[in-house]
Amino acid sequence: MAGAVAYAYKGRDTAGKVVKGKVDASSEGAVITRLRTMGVQPISISEAAAGTGLQREVSIPGLGDKAVKMKDIAVMSRQMATMIGSGLSLLRTLTILADQVESKRLAKIMGEVRDDVETGVSFSDAVGKHDKDFPPLMINMIKAGEVGGFLDKALESTAENFEKEVALRGTIKSAMTYPVVVLVMSLVAVVVMLLFIVPIFQDMFTNLGGKLPLPTMMLVYASQAMPYVVPVALVLGIVFSIWWRTNKNSVKVRSRLDPLKLKLPVFGVLLRKIAIARFARNFSNMIGAGVPILTALRIVGEVSGNYVLEEALVEVAESVRQGESIAAPLTASGVFPSMVTQMIAVGEDSGSLQTMLEKVADFYDQEVKSTTESLTALIEPLLIAFLGVVVGGMIVALYLPIFQITSLIK
Repeated sequence: MAGAVAYAYKGRDTAGKVVKGKVDASSEGAVITRLRTMGVQPISISEAAAGTGLQREVSIPGLGDKAVKMKDIAVMSRQMATMIGSGLSLLRTLTILADQVESKRLAKIMGEVRDDVETGVSFSDAVGKHDKDFPPLMINMIKAGEVGGFLDKALESTAENFEKEVALRGTIKSAMTYPVVVLVMSLVAVVVMLLFIVPIFQDMFTNLGGKLPLPTMMLVYASQAMPYVVPVALVLGIVFSIWWRTNKNSVKVRSRLDPLKLKLPVFGVLLRKIAIARFARNFSNMIGAGVPILTALRIVGEVSGNYVLEEALVEVAESVRQGESIAAPLTASGVFPSMVTQMIAVGEDSGSLQTMLEKVADFYDQEVKSTTESLTALIEPLLIAFLGVVVGGMIVALYLPIFQITSLIK
């Protein structure tokens, strides 16, 4: 929190034991309030001296503050739901979380949220100040739970949603790890051979004289170009990574790239299933938390992960605003499979939309899992064959002139 100061305190806990420590707060009054929520009766409070030398915390710009991970938010939401459901006050819960969460950035944020709540700011508004770290779905779920008086249930639903999202990402990551590692290893092997091994063979054959076979000549030309290609490729890679990190979420990039993603062979089907699973799960949770339909449609579009679905849901929201059902504009968008729109239509007619969305989400979670497993089973032999062709082809090209050595020596 801006203006927060470190205070050293001394007090007695509920067992009468003298305890000491430090807390960050905006004033001594805030320190007293926080100590009482911790069950500590303050004896003395003084402003703590700043650390010096090795005791001073060193912060390197760009390295000190890492982004809050989805897994950390899921764990934090689960812990908060449990503590509030057990009867702990919100302030006490935030104090415990600020001291116990593993992520340093999340601990700092929770401390700032706690400070805001202490000064009378609502919990949802305090969390909303950190919209770059907390997803909009979580902020709106907390707001709905706060207004409706079921904050613990809203946090529990948020935790379940994020836990499933983490599991979904884990499934995809584990399936893609092997192919990526094999591709990187094959690329490194090719570069190493071109830079260090091929020149040795080139010198040997040059000393012997004679004309090299065409495959060997192509390999030699590639080796000669490699000292120039590698630095340029590294520079371009660094420039592109910086540009991508800055612009990957821009509308201009997403509007052009996301439609192409969905048209990719094999991978396009997988990406569509992932987006639909995320849409159904988030929409179900937000409806269950009492978030208004139009707000929910806007938010689930933003967090769907694909611009095509986001734009389709914007049009759906506009149709719903004019009094239409949800299923009809979803069908007209052409983005969602008929099974999804039919189940949503049944849910609307029967008053069980949340249940139907949950079933859709579970179905597509399973579809994503089975698709990634099938994709991995398909990619593994293809990658092995690719690696064999590339590296084996280079070795064959290197050894072709050896068959001419006898004639060259004569």
